[in-house]
Amino acid sequence: MNAARALATLAAGMLFGFGLSVSTMVRPEVVLSFLRLNDMGLMLVMGGAVAVVLLAYQIAPRVLRRPVLDDHFHAHPSVWNQGTATGAALFGLGWGICGVCPGPAIAALGTGNLEVLWALAGIALGALVQGLRERA
Repeated sequence: MNAARALATLAAGMLFGFGLSVSTMVRPEVVLSFLRLNDMGLMLVMGGAVAVVLLAYQIAPRVLRRPVLDDHFHAHPSVWNQGTATGAALFGLGWGICGVCPGPAIAALGTGNLEVLWALAGIALGALVQGLRERA
């Protein structure tokens, strides 16, 4: 990876973490309140993020000949199968129980919320088990 791509990746990660922090998605109690339909503020955050990504994926390839830091646009094919559905269900269940998903959990560490280490350990353990299961 060249220096420009590395700096762009770092800047995007910092912007993502800052956005998660400002939107309070790094606070599990806020996420749980949203999931219980008590606070719809995060719906605006997620809706805004979906709109930006949708526009970028639809408009950028039409406006630009090639991406700024790559030689071509990449397709991201999605394959739905039982493993994907099971993984999505487990992810949703874990998110609903603890109010933490991976991106905001890592950003929460930057705010000093070390309790999310438990959730990150569970996420890592789940990924390890899945990797071992796929290998067998």
